[in-house]
Amino acid sequence: MQGTAISFSPSISLPNKPNSISTHRHGFLQSPRTELPLHFNPLLKTPSVSSRKLITPIKCTSSVNPISSGWISGPPPEPESDDNVKVRATSVPESAPGQPEGKALVDTLVLGLLFGLWYLFNIYFNIYNKQVLKVYPYPVTVTVVQFAVGTVFVIFMWLFNLYKRPKITSGQLAAILPLAVVHVLGNLFTNMSLGKVAVSFTHTIKAMEPFFSVALSAMFLGEMPTIWVVSSLLPIMGGVALASMTEASFNWAGFWSAMASNLTNQSRNVLSKKFMVKKEESLDNITLFSIITIMSFFLLAPFAIFAEGIKFTPAFLQSAELNVRQVYTRSLIAALCFHAYQQVSYMILQRVSPVTHSVGNCVKRVVVIVSSVLFFRTPVSPINSLGTGIALAGVFLYSRAKRIKPKPKTA
Repeated sequence: MQGTAISFSPSISLPNKPNSISTHRHGFLQSPRTELPLHFNPLLKTPSVSSRKLITPIKCTSSVNPISSGWISGPPPEPESDDNVKVRATSVPESAPGQPEGKALVDTLVLGLLFGLWYLFNIYFNIYNKQVLKVYPYPVTVTVVQFAVGTVFVIFMWLFNLYKRPKITSGQLAAILPLAVVHVLGNLFTNMSLGKVAVSFTHTIKAMEPFFSVALSAMFLGEMPTIWVVSSLLPIMGGVALASMTEASFNWAGFWSAMASNLTNQSRNVLSKKFMVKKEESLDNITLFSIITIMSFFLLAPFAIFAEGIKFTPAFLQSAELNVRQVYTRSLIAALCFHAYQQVSYMILQRVSPVTHSVGNCVKRVVVIVSSVLFFRTPVSPINSLGTGIALAGVFLYSRAKRIKPKPKTA
């Protein structure tokens, strides 16, 4: 996603010569009407008052089995050259020749740790986020809170020199603004879907991201897909359709919100090539994501107040018979995990190829779907499981098909 992470391309650069561009995207999740509530965590010391609506807690463990996944996005479009600046994702080869054996082992362990954290943060984000949205049906406000926490985190890192403060020009901001807009819309639509349907169903629908990536690239960039890429889209569309027909929590609002999230997330790749500006310095992946997070907060905050009002105060939550401490705690944890998993996603992208990152996204979606089904005890029929499996298998095939280059035409 939700993939989304983000699915915009994470860095801007202006080389003297045409440069190759690789973009990446992201995406997010949900829970059904038949989810069974769990008892509250005693550590929160929440009074047991029957008149309050309470959120089910999470049992945190120190181990995670990363055999399934969360938000997914297809691999970046084909490289292209241009003399202008582009927002893009940079990556490095998975192995560099001539590395000492000890350093290679350390790099492998670090990469494995990053993948584990990526999956873990994504799991906890989706579960805590769903818990909040189940009792607090204000997705715009929830999204603003997530951007606000990310903004505070970024400013903290810059103020204490934990990460280099960038020098931003007005031209750079103009180039980043369209990406911030679609970033806002992508995350907002994902939260709207999570509030309406099951986490597993939202992520199954978001497996359609490769279809939107191919369609938008063909329409606006003239990048025609190979026969292998087109073939891999068929099981994705068929699997999503099969899962949708048998989904217990299905409703149209949740379905179209997830589809709109796919469209906006994948449009970031088109915008990263269409909106360009001259500049002096390049921005690395994490810096670009940090700037987009801050811009997203200032873009969405006024709209949230206009659309939903100020409904996150203790007085309002108490009047709605909600447990203030639990809503605040889980909202904070979800926001921190939201920012952390996307930061880690870019750290991984700097160490591996875009195709490997895309495969990791596919596995992450499986992890999130399985973990949400187990935690919320989501009823899943055999046909629904089959549809989800087919769709995810199609996403994996898509990531592999993108590596197959068409043969150059001979005169």
